[in-house]
Amino acid sequence: MLNDLSTPLTFLATRRSGKPRDMVAPGPDAAKLAQILEIAARTPDHGKLFPWRFVIIEDRQAFAALLVGALRAEKPEPKPVEIEKLEQFAHQAPTLVAILSSPRVPSPIPVWEQELSAGAVCQNLLAAVTASGFVGGWLTGWPSYSDGVRDALCVAHEKIAGFVFIGTPERTLEERPRPDMAGIVSKWPD
Repeated sequence: MLNDLSTPLTFLATRRSGKPRDMVAPGPDAAKLAQILEIAARTPDHGKLFPWRFVIIEDRQAFAALLVGALRAEKPEPKPVEIEKLEQFAHQAPTLVAILSSPRVPSPIPVWEQELSAGAVCQNLLAAVTASGFVGGWLTGWPSYSDGVRDALCVAHEKIAGFVFIGTPERTLEERPRPDMAGIVSKWPD
């Protein structure tokens, strides 16, 4: 007997990211977060290299200080609004996980494939968050590309794939525009 795919397909068809600034408590407790991360780690990974890592950001005040310090290192006189924006970024949602792309080199598996796996782990994380009854939002922005932030969270050749904020939606999530499939699907040869 075939499995009834209507429930998983409905879940995938309706999964929605939330805006981290609109997330409130509760977030997952430690046991639930551990389960979510285990599910996220079940992602496509050519060569079984696990070319990514999770960093749970627990001390949000220290994280805000890291962000502001990194900004000041790059821009000695930041505008107050820039500092405020980073402090707000650091304190959004009850739970915050940084996902690091950690390619294994040397390896016969190209770095590009390993980086794609890091993106896939972010998507799996969002799906696991939603399936656990929470909402997630994957953000990058300046903190993901700052040398100072990268150096604080990463080792050697790692990069920040993004920050996944997790919580409870403050309000009902609205659907966002989706692509016109005719514009993104083609056949070869055509």
